[in-house]
Parts: sequence; structure tokens; C-alpha cells
Amino acid sequence: MSRLLHLDASARRASFSRTLSGIYAAAWRAANPEGGYTYRDLAADPVPHIGQAWTELCDRVLAGRITDIGRYHEVVSTPEQAAAWAVVEPLLDELVAADVVLIGTPMYNFSIPSALKAWIDQVTFPRMRLTGRAFVVAGARGGAYGPGTPREPFDHEERYLRDFLLGHFAVEDVAFVHAELVNSLVDPALADRRAVHERSYAAARELAGKLAVR
Repeated sequence: MSRLLHLDASARRASFSRTLSGIYAAAWRAANPEGGYTYRDLAADPVPHIGQAWTELCDRVLAGRITDIGRYHEVVSTPEQAAAWAVVEPLLDELVAADVVLIGTPMYNFSIPSALKAWIDQVTFPRMRLTGRAFVVAGARGGAYGPGTPREPFDHEERYLRDFLLGHFAVEDVAFVHAELVNSLVDPALADRRAVHERSYAAARELAGKLAVR
């Protein structure tokens, strides 16, 4: 049975990234009626940032050359580490159980929201591999950051996530869906780009549905 882990990170309750991830999730669930589905709202229910005890767990996993995720719990040895592991364990269980991880995220300040980064930090350990899983990122950006645009060099959202997922988790199956120029709806200086935004958003909605049933 396939399982989908669905994460949303936008601080906005009604956001473009949430809409796009919702389209993907609905299409995926329709195509996989027997599949498992887990949803986590990283903005409404934030994951805490890692602390000293988490770094101790990380160091002990590395020192012990532990690459089996199912053995990470063996390194817990203090009450503080146990408290840190209590935060990590459910997040890691959800991630490991998933065949597809769907991330709805806006671009904030050229990168990802801190809510998403906190989740990544909590579930990431040395030499950890998630090979065989697929990741889909449904995103929204205030400007235009696609290939060939003047602001392409400032895109540290897709580049970071793509590099991280491949470089650390060894995940090659990563797809991105972006709605661009969403600020054209509120910024008078971008008002003349609204038609471009509408085309981008329409294409993103269509792609999100198609990716879910590939």
C-alpha cells in the first residue's frame, strides 16, 4: 500500500502553495483509494528547532556508524536525549513510512520558511538515505525565478531542496510545481505582470494534478 506524507509550510491559511499541494493530494488520494495519507501543518503546529540534546543524538549516530534508521533510538541515554527523541520519532516514522512526500511551501526571502527548515533539521541524520521515495514540492513565489529570468540566481528555494534531497537523502525523484509572480496581485509595481502570474498559476494547477497520477 502506497503512503503519502503531505506537509504544508505557508504562514498563510489560504495560500497558493497550500492550494497546489491540496490539488496534488486530492488527485493522489483519488488515484490511490487504498493508500495511506498523513498530513502535517508545519505552520499551524510548528516543529521545534533542534537543541543541544538533538546534537548529541546526531553525534552518537555518527560515532556509532549507525545507518539503519530503525536503530537510531539505541543512542538515547539521558533524559534530555529522550525528550529530544520524543520530538524526532513521530516525525521520522511518518517520513520513513511514506512512498511520496509532498511539500507545500512558499519562497520566503529567496529560500524556504523556517518552519520547513526546522522539520528538515529534526528528521535529518548523518549518512541517512531515503532512496526509492519520491518528493513533490508545490511552491509559490512572489516574483519570477524560473530559468532564464533575471532573478534565477536568487532562487535558493528549489536549488536548496533539490541539492539537499539528492546530496543528503540520495533522492533523485524530485518534482517541482511553482506558481510565480503571486505578488502581482498586491504589489502595484507588478500589476502589469498579473497575466503572466495567471498563466503560471493555471499551468501549476494542471501540473500538480498530473504529477499525482503519473
